[in-house]
Amino acid sequence: MQETSSEGSIVRATLRALIAPWRLAPIVLVSIPLLAAQVRWSVDPRAFWIGLLLCLLCVAVAPVSYRVLFPEGLDLSHGGIRLLLYAAVGSGVVLSVGYALPRVTMMQPTFLSEPYNLAICGGLFLVAGWGLGRDIGFEETLARERARATRFAWEAEQAQLLALRSHLDPHFLFNTLNAIAEWCREDGAVAEAAVLRLSTMLRSVLAGVRSVTWPLSQELELMRTLFDLHLLRDPDLFQLRMDVADGLSDVPVPPLLLLPLAENAVKHGPAAGHRGPLSVEVAVREGAVVVSIDNPGASKGPREGSVGLPTVERRLALAYGGHALLSLESADGRTRVTVTLPRQGPQPGVLT
Repeated sequence: MQETSSEGSIVRATLRALIAPWRLAPIVLVSIPLLAAQVRWSVDPRAFWIGLLLCLLCVAVAPVSYRVLFPEGLDLSHGGIRLLLYAAVGSGVVLSVGYALPRVTMMQPTFLSEPYNLAICGGLFLVAGWGLGRDIGFEETLARERARATRFAWEAEQAQLLALRSHLDPHFLFNTLNAIAEWCREDGAVAEAAVLRLSTMLRSVLAGVRSVTWPLSQELELMRTLFDLHLLRDPDLFQLRMDVADGLSDVPVPPLLLLPLAENAVKHGPAAGHRGPLSVEVAVREGAVVVSIDNPGASKGPREGSVGLPTVERRLALAYGGHALLSLESADGRTRVTVTLPRQGPQPGVLT
């Protein structure tokens, strides 16, 4: 049953491939002179239909029989038995239509019914089947190899995304634990509150690790918890303002995508001695979601060995296929990082 199903699939695929314009055009160009000669050099008015039937059967049967008998290409390892079967099919089609049918219907002699011309038709059958069947087989092989290459490239991207996330997840955790260790020496109450906040954060992180995407509201809540952790130690470190436009809470985003940007905003801004307001704005512009994080302190550009911005940029490129943007601007003693995301979320089927 499986072999029969495979042969049926080959027959259907071959017949579909034959009607492709780049194959149908040369088939028609070869068939027209044969039909013209059949009409011109035949006496019987029915000669045209015999010629047309012969052309149609040769075009349909020859490549199908070749591909069924030689699915992996011309192979004589079976002692040439399949090649003999292929020749027998061609002889059967040509002789039944070009020789037997005119005599059964008592037609007058036709051009293609002449013995030498029938031999030429038999040769055309074999050559056409080999050429068309081989071409269709090569085309299918190329399509399969391209699909494999595309799948391998997709799998490589997924591996990169997982590697990036595995690197990113502990990045903020280690920094936060180091900060709590310092707070334990200075203020036990603050350290206790920080541990509670951190436990809330870790629960969210674990949920994010198990998810391909999560709502923007969860990402923003995680960012707010991180800001609160810093403000526990020094309530005057910065003044936080978060402004989120209505209707954006459920927009899907890759988990932990914006967290490194929030961490950098504190680390290179207020924590580096540049006190002042720190703001997070989420708005819609031209159908895209725009997230801006603005912090005091001028940016000095990417540092050697920095992983925050490069990691976010790489995740954006892989998750959104080049449709998401990240920009960094520094002016008047402040730094603004802007992330523009498609509102529909990451590409389907992409691990983020």
